[in-house]
Amino acid sequence: MSASQVWCNGVPADAAALQALALVNYGHFTSMQVRGGAVQGLDLHLQRLAEGNRALFDAPLDAAQLRAWMRLALAQMPDASLRVTVFSRGFDHRQPQRPCQPDLLISLTPPAPPGQGAVTLQAVAFQRPLPQLKHVATLPLFHYRRQARLAGYDDALFLAPEDGRVIEGSVWNVAFWDGQQVLWPQAQALRGTCEALVRRGLAQLGVAQCEQVLSLEQAQRVPAITLNATGVQPVSAIEGAALPDGGELQALVARALDTQPWAPI
Repeated sequence: MSASQVWCNGVPADAAALQALALVNYGHFTSMQVRGGAVQGLDLHLQRLAEGNRALFDAPLDAAQLRAWMRLALAQMPDASLRVTVFSRGFDHRQPQRPCQPDLLISLTPPAPPGQGAVTLQAVAFQRPLPQLKHVATLPLFHYRRQARLAGYDDALFLAPEDGRVIEGSVWNVAFWDGQQVLWPQAQALRGTCEALVRRGLAQLGVAQCEQVLSLEQAQRVPAITLNATGVQPVSAIEGAALPDGGELQALVARALDTQPWAPI
């Protein structure tokens, strides 16, 4: 078994499939951590893919077929980082309005270890296009992460260009804690599956939470964490301003995630 595997429509991907995806950067995806052939928030991932199909291809998602292909890919690698990318070899960028059949690319790599240690963030004025979709146009995300690293930070925190409100990070959502409730940024962000799982779990635990417009100055005064499919990390500083200890928030989020079941694929 190789360290990574790529399947397209239920068979090992060939060069033609990969070439189409590389040359025409049009599609959407979701990423998840699989353990023992099961995943947390499977319904959220399928919903995300269905919404992406409707928005980009005017096509439904055959969830049963996708799950069968996922199980096939996972047969020899039940613990994995799994990504489903939806694209179309029939998509013509010169005639993008023409109907085309979506293709499903499933890629497997070894399980991702959870992030270690607290992170420092550089604030950047940036709003991702079509934020409601997890689309494949990821260049700005990694560009701003790279710029943050070159400037001595760990990652980038995006602020709305029009009013400076906190939105999200490069590849993660962010949550804050005011001592009474969990605060989620009220902004046009890509709402991640991990965020949705944490929200569900907090509700089950009876922990107060709300969406709130947060300025950079407000964000620098309260504990914060980043969260995505690979885990949760505390934020130690934003733009050089040290944040209060986020241990209580991190523990709450861990408890919330522990309430969420692992669904067999």
